[in-house]
Amino acid sequence: MKLHLKSGRLIDPVQGKDAATDLLIVEGRIERIGTSLSSDKSFEVIDLKNKIIAPGFIDMHVHLREPGFEHKETIESGCASAAAGGFTAVCCMPNTNPAIDEESVARYVQEEGRRATDGLVDVYPIGAASKGRKGEELSPMAELAKAGVVAFSDDGSPIASAELMRRVFEYSSMYQLPIIQHAEESTLTRNGLMNEGLVSTRLGMPGIPPIAEELMIVRDIVLLRYIPRAKYHVAHISTIGSLECVRRAKAEKMNITCEAAPHHFTLTDEAVCSFDTNLKMSPPLRTREDVQALKEALRDGVIDVIATDHAPHTIDEKEVEFAQAPFGIVGLETAIGLSISELVHQQVLTLNQLIEKFSVNPRRILSLPAIRIEEGAQANLTLLDPAVEWTVDIQSFKSKSKNSPFHGRTLKGRAVGIINNGKALFAK
Repeated sequence: MKLHLKSGRLIDPVQGKDAATDLLIVEGRIERIGTSLSSDKSFEVIDLKNKIIAPGFIDMHVHLREPGFEHKETIESGCASAAAGGFTAVCCMPNTNPAIDEESVARYVQEEGRRATDGLVDVYPIGAASKGRKGEELSPMAELAKAGVVAFSDDGSPIASAELMRRVFEYSSMYQLPIIQHAEESTLTRNGLMNEGLVSTRLGMPGIPPIAEELMIVRDIVLLRYIPRAKYHVAHISTIGSLECVRRAKAEKMNITCEAAPHHFTLTDEAVCSFDTNLKMSPPLRTREDVQALKEALRDGVIDVIATDHAPHTIDEKEVEFAQAPFGIVGLETAIGLSISELVHQQVLTLNQLIEKFSVNPRRILSLPAIRIEEGAQANLTLLDPAVEWTVDIQSFKSKSKNSPFHGRTLKGRAVGIINNGKALFAK
């Protein structure tokens, strides 16, 4: 593979680069960087005028469903979805069957990821914090760390036991791997279908109160203060109160980070009035005030990462009464478009800040090597067109599942290609 990336705007927050340039890539490595470079006919020229060259994006919260739920998604289809969406890497949550709670399952996910895309998309498994994600006893964390997991989580099954969470903090701190918590005090959320508030009251739906998320975060922060060596990451944060908890903990210099999902800073609970089951998610869509608070926290750095919580479900599973439908939506192929539309074009974030939240910060949190765009380095790149307008069409998704509330929505900005491990994919 010999590529000449021509006239792109290179934005590399790690090295402080932001300038128009050319890149020559040979067999997966960056051979030259400079303006108006020349190349011979053996190079494929990619015109990137008015487009962005960025370090490869990583989604640190993805459900690939395999093993166990291949009717929803496979590692192969999930990686194809990630590539189409502009991601060169994904982190696979342990909500599988069996759960990623032993070395053999973790290695299977890694090997299948390499096979599925021939290295185009890197797949990093996240190990279960407890055996079977049951919240009863610790998983073999040392074994999982040796097998290459990049974090621990019982995502979707919040760790209810304070004693177990304490042990999870203690053991994970030995390997400097973060604990990713789906923050939910489940005794407050049983039978809940949407955000508890005026809209749920009007619709007559059982509510999921914001304090369910906030209480769990408060408890975990108290534990983190007791075990400060641990690394704590709040998944898909969604409420004003939760953000304030994280903001105060960061002011104390505690080892805490958090992520937001595009649907949570794009949609409100008012959308649920349509009874579209693709608007049913956990945590639920919140209020306009929460959405505005998320945007402010993205701007001021309280929210470190944008992650999708890509959660595939089949049409049959979603086309039922709202109460019977599973929580979750797919997000890999709309995340960048939604984020550029809602954040960059609304002047919430600069492109530089957006790239930090999609590429730099998640890699730092997960202790993965930073991507360096320099001569001699392996090319790991996401290419963006921030100005292109396009309409979401779920039938064109590479994911096996199509459960998205954004079908037919016009977005401005998207990924137009990725390069990684000597492979490349460009939008047609």
